[in-house]
Amino acid sequence: MEPLILYPEKAPFHVAKALEEFGYPFTPISLIARVSSLEPSEGWSGAIVCADQSLEDAFFVCRHLRTKERQITPLLLVIERSMLDKLELREDLFDDFVTLPLDTKEFHVRLQRLFFRTGRGLVQEVIEYGPLKINLETYQATVASRALDLTYMEYQLLTFLASHPGRVFDRETLLSRVWGYEYYGGARTVDVHVRRLRAKLGEQHESMIETVRSVGYRFGRHQR
Repeated sequence: MEPLILYPEKAPFHVAKALEEFGYPFTPISLIARVSSLEPSEGWSGAIVCADQSLEDAFFVCRHLRTKERQITPLLLVIERSMLDKLELREDLFDDFVTLPLDTKEFHVRLQRLFFRTGRGLVQEVIEYGPLKINLETYQATVASRALDLTYMEYQLLTFLASHPGRVFDRETLLSRVWGYEYYGGARTVDVHVRRLRAKLGEQHESMIETVRSVGYRFGRHQR
């Protein structure tokens, strides 16, 4: 996948952090002239334009990206909630938008759908790890060809863990990345969902999610 443009270079911290966590390569850019000079040979995968500092500047950047000879799409606009009424009649400048404070779960889902719809910089549609398959388009998961009956949050947790095999996440990180930065539930929420996921994976496959004592959880430490 080619990198995304992230504008401006000093974008909101949680936006850049979420892109890193979900595995989206990106290049921070503040000067419009650098869009062409830094463009990969295969073109940009898309753009994230943050309007938290100036909505008019963000609209100017969006207009420039739309009028390039090689139009950049998809284009996701990040705005303050107070700016919503100013988007009217500007829909031609962007493909979708998210509001601040950032809900990272929503941010990830919107990016996935944009990539799927446009076909630019398409992210992986199916996560496969051994007998586990997770379809990101249909929100379905199977293990050894057996469909898993998951709740929405169980699916989100399993998808996040399976997207980062071998990495250890503490409970607080899982709460913020899966449930969202504004979620105030305790660490026990993570433990309960992990326990339910293991039960649904079944005795043969429950070890995919490993408990790391005094830290948190790790998915798929061993090679596939």
